[in-house]
Amino acid sequence: MDKRFLVPKEIAQATIEAGVGKAKLSIAQMIILGIFAGVYIGFGGQAAITISQTYGAIDLGMSKFLFAAVFPVGLMLVVICGAELFTGNNLMIMGCANGNYGTKDLLRNWVTVYIANFIGSVILAILVANSGLMTGAAAEKAIGIANAKVAIPFVEAIIRGILCNIVVVLAVWMATGGRDIISKIFACWFPIMLFVLCGFEHSVANMYFAPPGMFLGAPISWGQIVLNNLVPVTIGNIIGGAFIVGLMYLAAYITPGKAAAKAEGEAKKA
Repeated sequence: MDKRFLVPKEIAQATIEAGVGKAKLSIAQMIILGIFAGVYIGFGGQAAITISQTYGAIDLGMSKFLFAAVFPVGLMLVVICGAELFTGNNLMIMGCANGNYGTKDLLRNWVTVYIANFIGSVILAILVANSGLMTGAAAEKAIGIANAKVAIPFVEAIIRGILCNIVVVLAVWMATGGRDIISKIFACWFPIMLFVLCGFEHSVANMYFAPPGMFLGAPISWGQIVLNNLVPVTIGNIIGGAFIVGLMYLAAYITPGKAAAKAEGEAKKA
């Protein structure tokens, strides 16, 4: 009988195997798929801006929920259609720590994909800002988001980044366990809705959220976007996604098995 989903230990192994595949991607593949991921996350971000542009004046809580409810389409596109997302790829630390590939391979992927995500996000931001769709309340919403992103204190941005990517990589983890598209959609929707609703900070999402507001008149600069927001949020995302979830699940599900197999091998030799 086919299993309807993977159990956590199987997900851990599947995540390591996926990391091996990611480590083998060429630079060109990482750039193409990374740009796609930046665009896909940006699509979710633009939908969130559009649906919540005026509702905040009526019901702030419901406005936040509507914003959060449509944003997860970005990760659905990444997971199901295929793209390389920096925050999700933080789970590659499992394969690196397990010895399946080296630190150089890990950093090669992270750096290339991060840059490509940024490129894709900015390309979409430029297109949307010049599409004629961002007027009135939509433009005001985008400007307000951009101003808010660069105003978050550094330490708070790190903490929000940590909390965010704990939830994001758990969405990827759950989607890896799903064996069909519907399972993967639900696995993406609930955690991503949760992090957006709670106000956590996602580096790739912010690569999209800040630029349109700047293009539309927010008094901020690229330096503020990068230094005030992307740097601390990225630090937090790595801590939450790679070190808290990735390494802890490796220690819980993979390392004990390796230790037991090693002990069994040594006992047989003896």
